[in-house]
Amino acid sequence: MTREDREVQQLNEKLAKLGPMLPGSISEQWNVCGTPGCRCKDPKHPEKHGPYYQLSFTVGGKSSTMFIKKKDLPEARRRLKHYQQFKALCSELVHAYVALARKTGFERSSS
Repeated sequence: MTREDREVQQLNEKLAKLGPMLPGSISEQWNVCGTPGCRCKDPKHPEKHGPYYQLSFTVGGKSSTMFIKKKDLPEARRRLKHYQQFKALCSELVHAYVALARKTGFERSSS
């Protein structure tokens, strides 16, 4: 097994172990409601409602958002990190396959 074969194998193993992932970014939202006399409408010291956490992402060319509960933020951030790792590993894997093709040609395939 060549160095290139080993690199392809290791990258595929890392990809398989990533687990759940999410694309996008999380923003913190604060808002004002429509209830007259609410604390969020106080003329001197308004206190907006929130924070609310929103994930914004694009998949298949379509943009979307979803709200995330505060208790789910650590897991959502972990999944965002997994997605960044996924993108980096995919790029490395493509480079490894190109290096393998240059070294061994197209006669044999690597898993």
